Amino acid sequence: MYPDLNLGPVTLHTFGLMFALAFLAAGAVVGRRLKELGKPTDWAYEIVFCALAGGAVGARVYYVVQNNAYQSNQLLSGSGLVWYGGAIGGALAVLAWAWYRGFLGFALLDLCAPALALGYAIGRIGCQLSGDGDYGKRWDGPWAMAYPNGTLPTRHTVHPTPVYETLAMGIGALILWNLRDRFRAGVLFAIYLVYAGTERFLVEFIRRNEHVFAGLTSAQLESLGMMVAGTIWLVVAARRGGLRLAPAPA
Repeated sequence: MYPDLNLGPVTLHTFGLMFALAFLAAGAVVGRRLKELGKPTDWAYEIVFCALAGGAVGARVYYVVQNNAYQSNQLLSGSGLVWYGGAIGGALAVLAWAWYRGFLGFALLDLCAPALALGYAIGRIGCQLSGDGDYGKRWDGPWAMAYPNGTLPTRHTVHPTPVYETLAMGIGALILWNLRDRFRAGVLFAIYLVYAGTERFLVEFIRRNEHVFAGLTSAQLESLGMMVAGTIWLVVAARRGGLRLAPAPA
């Protein structure tokens, strides 16, 4: 585990480094897609800034609400960032930007789908390096790991779930990128919802999160919402003209 990198007098937190890298990589993907669409590539910087600012606020608010941590020291501390809260806050900020730029629509959602998957995959590398408690349940399998030096240490071997998620969402990002020109507007984002929701729903079975309803964790309930929304979206789109783009006229 490498929670921190000590470079002389400077100490860098690996989670923060991966967090920043995730946004940079997502911005690069968005920029390339904007160029393909004939839109200003500078918009990528604006989208990343809005997502970063909105995501940081959303993750903090979600953590505070979820954990009843309303004290001022919890509200302003550097710990406790929840991915779903960040996703909601970042999404709202990007939607506000898109409204301002006149780019509010399904094309925006499709633009973000591969970038979201890639950013999530890289972010989970930060969880793995820092050992921040996102690892799984106790396990003694062939690739089980302990996190004795993590920010939330454990000396018991466990499922390295951040590794699983990095691989799954990295593959998902590649799939989504390769599908970017094959479907009608909005369909790619619906596929992302189903894929990302399914990935998180399944990995939660071997994570340490508490069950909150019907033997499921809060993340699983949220993932079910993503899966249901994406599935309904795909069904409706299929019935209203099909999923794939119409072939170009000869």
